[in-house]
Amino acid sequence: MNIAYRFRIYPTEEQKILLGKTFGCCRFLYNQMLNDKIREYEKTKKMLKNTPAMYKREYPFLKEVDSLALANVQLHLEKAYKNFFLDSKIGFPRFKSKHHSRNSYTTNVVNGNILVESKKIRLPKLKWIAMKKHREPVEGLRLKSVTVSMEPSGKYFASLLYEGYSCENQAAEPDYSTAKILGIDYAMQGMAVFSEKIEMEEAGFFRKNEKKLAREQRKLSRCVRGSHNYELQKKKVARCHEKIRNQRRDHLHKLSRKIADSYDAVAVEDIDMKAMGVSACTSEKAYRIMDMDCSGKC
Repeated sequence: MNIAYRFRIYPTEEQKILLGKTFGCCRFLYNQMLNDKIREYEKTKKMLKNTPAMYKREYPFLKEVDSLALANVQLHLEKAYKNFFLDSKIGFPRFKSKHHSRNSYTTNVVNGNILVESKKIRLPKLKWIAMKKHREPVEGLRLKSVTVSMEPSGKYFASLLYEGYSCENQAAEPDYSTAKILGIDYAMQGMAVFSEKIEMEEAGFFRKNEKKLAREQRKLSRCVRGSHNYELQKKKVARCHEKIRNQRRDHLHKLSRKIADSYDAVAVEDIDMKAMGVSACTSEKAYRIMDMDCSGKC
């Protein structure tokens, strides 16, 4: 199985420019290929087999970025396009927005083009980038790919995907008569309902940071859109959201680790939330009709 390690990287100004070009080229190519697929399907009702090489002659700026990043764009689009025809509930692939889509790209390891050392990483077209490697990967793993991403706050991260990871098969023992099992159910209020009492830290991270977030958002609303101060304040708001997200992630990681260390098995109820929402709306509509009938008879 695969395992990923996420490290923060510190690119130079020149590397940031090239990273921005790579993010933009990947987004542009994805939208262009998706648009051509839609047009071809409307004409012939067939799936178009298009590749990044078909666009490099018309758009030469695509040659400036990593070719493997563009190849992964094709793979992601093909997968999303095929999943829609296999299951319509997944939804049709949507165009990527410059302001709302995630800035990231994935490149693969080919002929030693990616090297990882203690405090730096070498990526195609970017050479060496400073990296904070806060933990060492498990020995014996092979690096498969690297995903570079940029957060709205302006921070850059590199997710290193390794293959060859093996973990203990805890489900091999069929006898659960003496096992310690925890049941988790859906809760209308709070995170979940546990079959046993579990001591955990109080959550509510959004409420704890609500006043600070509201203050920064008010400052952003007073700035002129597109100005230098607007961009600086926008990053401050993004850092507030990032802090709340990191607090939630850390809380869930500690809780899941505590459950994994304390119990042998965990049972979770499989609930179709969409069906529950439809049934709730149907029942509410039925109650309203019954009330109208009763009021009319009275």
